[in-house]
Amino acid sequence: MKSPIRLVGLLGALAIVASACGGPAGTTVPSTGGGATTPPATQAAYPAGPVNITMWTKEGEADGALQYAKKLAADYKAVHANVTITVVNKDVEKLREEFLSSSLSTPPDLLWTVSDHIGPFTASDEPLIMPLDSVIDVASYVPAALGAVQADGKTWGAPISYGNQLMLYWNKDLAGDTAPADFSALIAKAKTLTDSAGGKFGLVFNQTESFWLVPFLGAFGGSVFDAAGKPTLNTDAMKSALNFIKGLKYTDKVMPNEADYNGADGLFKSSKAAFIINGDWTLGAYADAFKDKLGLGPIPKVPGGDYGKPYVAGAFFMVGADVAKDADKLAVVSDFIKWATNKDNSIAMVKAIKRLPGNAEAIADAVVTGDPLLKSAAEAAKLGVGTPTNLEMRCVFDRMTTAVRDLFKSSSSDVNALVDAMQKGADQDVGPGGKCGPA
Repeated sequence: MKSPIRLVGLLGALAIVASACGGPAGTTVPSTGGGATTPPATQAAYPAGPVNITMWTKEGEADGALQYAKKLAADYKAVHANVTITVVNKDVEKLREEFLSSSLSTPPDLLWTVSDHIGPFTASDEPLIMPLDSVIDVASYVPAALGAVQADGKTWGAPISYGNQLMLYWNKDLAGDTAPADFSALIAKAKTLTDSAGGKFGLVFNQTESFWLVPFLGAFGGSVFDAAGKPTLNTDAMKSALNFIKGLKYTDKVMPNEADYNGADGLFKSSKAAFIINGDWTLGAYADAFKDKLGLGPIPKVPGGDYGKPYVAGAFFMVGADVAKDADKLAVVSDFIKWATNKDNSIAMVKAIKRLPGNAEAIADAVVTGDPLLKSAAEAAKLGVGTPTNLEMRCVFDRMTTAVRDLFKSSSSDVNALVDAMQKGADQDVGPGGKCGPA
């Protein structure tokens, strides 16, 4: 077995990016369809015969990201007529599970997915994805974004976007123009806006996934792993985080009885919730819905703690290991990745779906720095911590999710018992013979 993949450290400030380096060879020309630019001229080693590439993407239709991915594929084919890139949407967990399946007869050539998939995809002696150090120009990407996909001395992904962090959104018509000074101020405002009998709430977020617990754990000084990579869940910080979010629902009573992701999102979009904690992936959709009435900022400081510290990573291209065995596919995939993540196309992505780009030149462009919402998203990202990419994270996430769901089931839920069960379950899962442990 390989050595455990290291944890990504605290992310650097977005305002400081690497010196701009040249993109892929060739000249780009604006496409007639708008948005993305047309690909560079065909290189000498580029194949002349038909090449079919399958790309799985986690992106869905809600925020236009799937449509953007398909447009990239179509724009590329407009210049390279011999290349067909078939884009297939997969829920992020389905993508992971199906790519890992031993019964998968025809694996995808290219993945558009998240950094925490690196752990499971490289866990065996024969990784399912190939390192990209010889494929991409690593200096062309935001260092912190690139760091999220570097492990064991290799680069396993090419950054498309940088972020994926949770942030605080608010409806200015309900909550006012300015961000709450801290979480105490948010709660006070949320109480005045809550009418549970009328189906209106001050604050909503997904109560069914541990990804929404992580920022509060960090705000109270906790982390999921210690320096040695062992789960650290039965801690005072975890107890403080769980007690705090439980209090939002049962003490402050500013949250609905139930809210999964779609439920919370629907309440906010229908103006039945004033504040929501949600990810950067929905910024474009919220901006379209609320226009200048959308407020955005970091998750505020909690009483006795710090600002929320969400996990930060982004979206990345990863390449199936079998592609390295096919010279034509490797040439096409390499060219496509460099083209799709160059400055022009990264700026086009920002305009299309309002995500922070992984390209170093693009993130320093006025398209980001001159946009108040993207500037706020960058501030939120700077407060985050890198998403762990080690294999054990999946099992730890599962144990934390079980605890979060149990926490919100009843006002009498026992936080001490929950953290004890979390720790014991995680230790079992990552220990010898466990689901995420050594064989």
